[in-house]
Amino acid sequence: MDKTKQAYIETVGRRKTSVARARLEESGKQSFTVNDQPLEEYFKTEDLRATVLSALNLTETTSKFKVTVRVMGGGVSSQAVAVRHAISRALVEGDRDLRSPLKKQGYLKRDPRMKERRKFGLKKARKAAQWAKR
Repeated sequence: MDKTKQAYIETVGRRKTSVARARLEESGKQSFTVNDQPLEEYFKTEDLRATVLSALNLTETTSKFKVTVRVMGGGVSSQAVAVRHAISRALVEGDRDLRSPLKKQGYLKRDPRMKERRKFGLKKARKAAQWAKR
């Protein structure tokens, strides 16, 4: 095997506290597993599956790759966006021409919004105890 052609492309995607490692292998038939489960079993709703597959659908490479994903942390919604981020990065690494449409949709941008930490003296991040003048 020559060193110029890799067997797969592996990238990391993140959202909130979710981290997804996606591995794309070129394959004749489509296969999508998330944490050793089929996509439909791991992401139960159609909206989450649409989020995960949106990068592949946009670039029309749905049936071209065997996708294996390890995802941890966060909730299912942020995990879905983290998986999309990882897949988008892998697609760009494989083919530079796909960068423009993915960037236009915002799939290559890491969404940094996180829950704000609780501060001492307050009930939540910003919620203070009620104050009464009299």
